[in-house]
Amino acid sequence: MTPVVLLPGMLCDARLWGPVMGAFAGRAVLHAPLTEADSMDGLAAAVLALAPPRFALAGLSMGGIVAMAVLAAAPERVERLALLDTNPLAEAEAVAARRGGQIARALDGGLAAVMREELKPNYLAPGPGQGAILDLCMAMALALGPLVFARQSAALRDRPDRRAVLAAFAGPALVLMGEHDRLCPLDRHALMHRLMPGSRLAVIGDAGHVPPLERPAATEAALAAWLSG
Repeated sequence: MTPVVLLPGMLCDARLWGPVMGAFAGRAVLHAPLTEADSMDGLAAAVLALAPPRFALAGLSMGGIVAMAVLAAAPERVERLALLDTNPLAEAEAVAARRGGQIARALDGGLAAVMREELKPNYLAPGPGQGAILDLCMAMALALGPLVFARQSAALRDRPDRRAVLAAFAGPALVLMGEHDRLCPLDRHALMHRLMPGSRLAVIGDAGHVPPLERPAATEAALAAWLSG
């Protein structure tokens, strides 16, 4: 079976995918770290250096943006593509303008505060049960630390538009989002779905920006269908 390469979101690690690993049963899985480069091309090169010759590729949020950079660099190696809660467009000017202050604050010892005040409030769908998920997101962020935050922030700020890359991809694709995702809303996912003729759009109910953690059963089922379709 085709191996799978999984790309986590910003300041996340393999724990992001833990609740949905049943979708990849029987397959070789590579959890590719996105920690050492400060550009999307650099992160994509690091993924490709570790990845098998041909693979299925799934990324969430920043991981999805890196997945598009991987596809741009080596389209012949990507058999199928899953983009979760992500954005094919270049960084919005208003978001880019905030990056410098966030980076400076994080490097000055304020990473936890940046996560708590500016990022985590936008992660999850409304309702109960958020505490454990937010605690995990914070634990992943603090484990990776402020230098990784700075590199990833720069890569996100300077990223190019990838619409043409997606339009050229003819393989099986999944475009998945949580219905309450405020960071990467429905219009971005509808756009990616339109660009890729072989894609399926899945909207996970009662989920926000991290469906694998919020609604793992529905997310796992969608990923399994993408791999078997």
